[in-house]
Amino acid sequence: MKVLVTGFEPFGGESVNPSWEIARALDRELIGGARVVAHQLPCVFGRAQEVLAEALAQGPFTLVVALGLAGSRTGISVERVAINVNDARIPDNAGQQPIDTPVVPGGPAAYFSTLPIKRMVAAVQAAGIAAAVSQTAGTFVCNHVFYALAHQLAARYPATRGGFIHVPMLPQQLAQHPGSKALPLAIQVVAIRTAIAAALEATGDLRVGGGTVD
Repeated sequence: MKVLVTGFEPFGGESVNPSWEIARALDRELIGGARVVAHQLPCVFGRAQEVLAEALAQGPFTLVVALGLAGSRTGISVERVAINVNDARIPDNAGQQPIDTPVVPGGPAAYFSTLPIKRMVAAVQAAGIAAAVSQTAGTFVCNHVFYALAHQLAARYPATRGGFIHVPMLPQQLAQHPGSKALPLAIQVVAIRTAIAAALEATGDLRVGGGTVD
């Protein structure tokens, strides 16, 4: 078995992206009998979809876990849904800033993660690391990749389960973001390893509350 884990290159003036550092740290590791294959994605609308497709072609993969940075998050955020909208607040690394455009023209309005998101959150929390289900992956390149991943899996790799996890900043990024929260890389690696193991253990999800009231 193989698990594809993707992370992004740095963007927005940052010199590091924890999503790629986590993926790189897990590369070639054996988790629950599955070998991790790490692949870096560009933080560029359109091109990220193409590089993702190239990575998926190296399968088959049992799971695909795409990672991305969300600087406002304080813990591990396992995403529930991807929406068919690009609406960039800032330009991507190629200077593109699409507003109100579809990720896939004519595609469904949204896709749900096919990973057991609440089971993954519970496992990470049991390891003593902050984690929660997230109801939005935003509208930048992270959501773009999450939607593209779900669309490609549905069309070409229906036996492969996949989804997206947002991770917080690393401590070395805080100098540029005073007042923000961060988690050390070693802890984030443990969290994602734990989440992957939980997803490999069972396909069914837990029936526990994970929603929000606002």
